[in-house]
Amino acid sequence: MSRTVRVAAGQGFWGDWLEAPRRQVEGGQVDYLMLDYLAEVTMSILQKQKERDPRMGYARDFIGAMDSVMPAVADRGVKVIANAGGVNPPACADAVRDVARSRGAAGKVTIGVVTGDDLLPYLDELIAQGHAFANMETGAPLGSVRDRVLSANAYIGSEPIVEALARGANVVVTGRSTDTALTMAPLRHEFGWGATDWDRLAAGIVAGHIIECGAQCSGGNCLYDWRDIPDLANVGYPIVEASADGSFVVTKHQGTGGRVSVHTVAEQLVYEMGDPHSYITPDVIADFTTIHIEDAGPDRVRVHGIRGRAPTDKLKVSIAYRAGFKAVGTLVYSWPDALEKAKVADRVLRERMERLGLRFDEILTEFVGASATHGPLAGTPVDLPEVQLRIGVRGQDRASVERFTRELAPLVLNGPPSVTGFAGGRPKVEEVVAYWPALVDKSVVTTKVEVLK
Repeated sequence: MSRTVRVAAGQGFWGDWLEAPRRQVEGGQVDYLMLDYLAEVTMSILQKQKERDPRMGYARDFIGAMDSVMPAVADRGVKVIANAGGVNPPACADAVRDVARSRGAAGKVTIGVVTGDDLLPYLDELIAQGHAFANMETGAPLGSVRDRVLSANAYIGSEPIVEALARGANVVVTGRSTDTALTMAPLRHEFGWGATDWDRLAAGIVAGHIIECGAQCSGGNCLYDWRDIPDLANVGYPIVEASADGSFVVTKHQGTGGRVSVHTVAEQLVYEMGDPHSYITPDVIADFTTIHIEDAGPDRVRVHGIRGRAPTDKLKVSIAYRAGFKAVGTLVYSWPDALEKAKVADRVLRERMERLGLRFDEILTEFVGASATHGPLAGTPVDLPEVQLRIGVRGQDRASVERFTRELAPLVLNGPPSVTGFAGGRPKVEEVVAYWPALVDKSVVTTKVEVLK
């Protein structure tokens, strides 16, 4: 019988269910635990944390997760791969070592630290060399916002993770790797897939894509028959059972809630897919039109037939920059004529800000309960029992945004009647962090792997 490698997903984003990692390693046999923490905005948040404290800049939830799974790592040989390093993988690795020491497992944990994705220190040099980091959506050069850039991280692939595993690491911490690389790397390591074995590499990418969002492929956030998804309070997170030929089964631990089915897996496959013929990663381009998925029994879905081809010579770069300030406030209006009252309040507030000479880059109003989700597609609402007026402003002048926060509360007494929902006080002014997607030549990104004991 061919060997099977089991990779379990334990986190789909920073803020996911804290119990999931422990449940994955205690619920049954797994070889690897994959923990995905990073989204585009997360890097800028972590960079700001690091600016305040050089010891920070990583997903601190990961340290609690490592504490909960340390017995499985130290005594049962479960290996952990996570991009929790954020903008400070070395500090994250130090924190993991502290956990190992406190658990009496210092000699049993070897940590691989992957760096090199952070381009912020070299940004000016790279721009001077002719790398424009043009915005992939607008074409504008990064120079137009360079003075406001907070973070710049290239999406790295599986190779440095594979190297860390080959050098004996049983915990691998990276910065901004692709989400899919966290699953593909252990399969590539275990099965010895070569750098040009496009079909198998593509299979590893698809496996990673299916489980990268945690329980979203095992019943959570599932549209199809969502009322019938059993026991979501006890939802089981997904596991990939992979074979050397690139085929794999998506499943979950027995006795857990949720559901793994062709429908739940298919929904996840189309998540953030883009062009189905060209799912581009640093390692390989996967053709999603070649994927075959089929029922393989209760909570088991077999995936096979995936084709891939050579990747491009570019890496995507996630850049975050300061883009002014924002504030969002809410009021709730009750029946009768709830929507009409909310619309009048919106008009009054806008007129008052106009008279004050307040100028913003954008003012956005939503009528939650009437049209916030579907907009014009919502049609003509019936006489709703309650509507939440949610209004936000965004602009470069903090003082103007601050003044907006003081104009909302007076509507409680000097605006339309039947209002509530202001118990939280004035809206909070927050800095806006905007996303700037770009490409850069692979040749300028050099990753480094350090193995710590």
